[in-house]
Amino acid sequence: MTYSMEIAGLKRDLPLCKVSDTLYIAAFVCFGDAEITVACARELLKLVPASEYDYLFTAEAKSIPLIHEMARQSGAKKYFIARKGPKAYMPDPIFVKDKSITTAGAQALFLGRDDAELMRGKRVLIMDDVISTGGSLQAMEELVNLAGGKIAGKIAVLAEGAAAKRDDIRFLGVLPVFNPDGTPKL
Repeated sequence: MTYSMEIAGLKRDLPLCKVSDTLYIAAFVCFGDAEITVACARELLKLVPASEYDYLFTAEAKSIPLIHEMARQSGAKKYFIARKGPKAYMPDPIFVKDKSITTAGAQALFLGRDDAELMRGKRVLIMDDVISTGGSLQAMEELVNLAGGKIAGKIAVLAEGAAAKRDDIRFLGVLPVFNPDGTPKL
């Protein structure tokens, strides 16, 4: 089963994936789709002028190509990625716990102290590919706050389910959640 929709002016058929016995989601994945990555980056950059933020920030992993393309198109020299685990190159990382609809169980998001220092006092635009429960978004907000940064805004390609009703996130489109038979939940 798939769900067809237009995203950033391009038509895509998104596969439906089981989350539970009563809930399916449409998988929006930029990996390997250069055309959608470039188009979404262009349209996301229109939502928030570059003068409103100092840095872009996202969480690993699906939005990495997207944030890179946004930085390329906007001329940004640096962006940040919250990692799902500490890395040897991260000096004294800070971290927060996260619960996402697409990740089984709780996870943590990490940011190196060096990147956190660069964020201190700066306006940080948080971006994600899909906002659903808001767990990853909240974890990124906590990391920015721990680093001493200021939230400049929150953007996503798609707002899924109830996230589409939030007024604190700018997004390109609405993605419904689905019943097991592939019909959108109301």
